[in-house]
Formats: sequence, structure tokens, C-alpha cells
Amino acid sequence: MRGTSQSSLDAAQARLAPVLAAAGEQAYTIGDQMFAVVDALDASGALRRSLADPSRPAADKSGLVRNLLSSAFDPKTVDALADLVADRWSHEADLVEAVDILGIDAYLASAEARGALEKVEHELFQITRGLVGQREVRQALSDSSTDPARRVKLVDDLFAGKADPVTLAICRRATAKPRGERFVPALGRVGEIAAKRRSRRVASVTSGSELSAAQQDRLAALLESAYGTAVQLNVTVDPAVVGGLRIQIGSDVLDSTVLSRLAAARRQLAS
Repeated sequence: MRGTSQSSLDAAQARLAPVLAAAGEQAYTIGDQMFAVVDALDASGALRRSLADPSRPAADKSGLVRNLLSSAFDPKTVDALADLVADRWSHEADLVEAVDILGIDAYLASAEARGALEKVEHELFQITRGLVGQREVRQALSDSSTDPARRVKLVDDLFAGKADPVTLAICRRATAKPRGERFVPALGRVGEIAAKRRSRRVASVTSGSELSAAQQDRLAALLESAYGTAVQLNVTVDPAVVGGLRIQIGSDVLDSTVLSRLAAARRQLAS
């Protein structure tokens, strides 16, 4: 999402943040309702076009949201969505994506209110890492030809009672309503949002051998210096990695050679 749509999403998140904070654990309900709207928008092209139409007055679009939702939804959800559709969107798909992101924000806010945000982020990473060698399971969780109820049952069989309720809800959503995204990347995306919520960037580190706590601390310090923000390390050991480390932060992929250059640049700056 770029340009006008990204600006509208940023504004919506800024408006919703204090609402979610005040809602505490009840932000989970707002998340459920946001996702119900996502499903409705995905199912109705006419509704998407009506709410994203830049030529339609903002008051009309906000009024439509209130007429459709006020009788059944939390007023906080209705207000957030009424404000959202009043903003401008470059494409109707961007509006749907924005509602989806606000739903994720609400789920994570509910976990944060319980002090469980870091746990959820860690569990999402552990689940994606655990599925690396489970090709058949990954395919089953992303198989759109399979009844969604069967995919959700598989998620429950794997994770129910073992993961935080928010983690489980995110996993259920990722398999039942993939929206063109496969299960593992969907969880990775939510993990990135969780990390950003904790004001951290996520560095996915693949090492040929176990890294000690001291090594992880040094690596985190180096990356934090390079990126200018706190960095969360998610470390996976893969003996097939030759030459040390492979690190991915967003779209950036670093190897040991790049790290060496970063370290040299840091020493020069310090001298």
C-alpha cells in the first residue's frame, strides 16, 4: 500500500490506537468485528465500490457504514470504520486491506493489555519455524480446495491449548480466510506488525550453529546501530548455512560479508 492509501491507513491507525488502549482486553471484540467487515467486503464488490468511491461524499459513505453496522457492532468499531471510509483510497482493495490491518491491530492490542504481546510474537515465529520441514502440513493449511472448517480443525489440533488465544485466533484466521496469502507468510506478516507495535524490527537470523546469548546481544547491537531502532532477533539453526549467518530484515538480506562491512563502518564512525 502506497501514497494516498498509506496515508489514510496511518491516520486510521493513529485514531484507533488510543481507543484500543482504552478498550484493553475487549479490543479482541473490535478485532472480531473488523474481520467480519473484511469478509463482507471481500464478498461484495458493490459494497467495496460504494465505500471506496472517491467521487462519493465522505458523509454518505460514513452514513452507510453507520446504517449497516450500528445495530449489531460496538460503537467504537462503527466509529473507526465510519472515519476510515471517509478517507481517500487509491484502490478499493486498499480499503479492505486497511480494515484487515486494523483487525490485526485490535487483536494484538488485546494481547498487549494482558502483557502477552511478546508471547504472541514469539509463538508466531515458533509456529512458522516449526513448519519449515513440514511441507504437507503447510500445504494442508493453505489448500484453498479444502473445506475451511477442516483447515481450522487442523489448526486447533496443532495449537489449541498450546498457544495464546490471540495466537490461535490469528492462526485460525490465516487458514480459514487466507485472502490470497499462504499460511506461513500470513503469520510472518502479523509477527512483523507485532514487532512494530513493540517498536522493534524483526531480524530473521539463520545460523549454521547455535548462537550464544552474548553473540546474539552483539548481533542485535550491530543491527540496531545500522538500522537506528531496536531489533528483535528470531534465530533458526540450519547446518546447511555455510559461512556463518544469513539475516533478513524486511526486504533486506544480509550475509556475513555485509555484516563485516557494517561492523567496519560502525568502527569508523566511532573513531
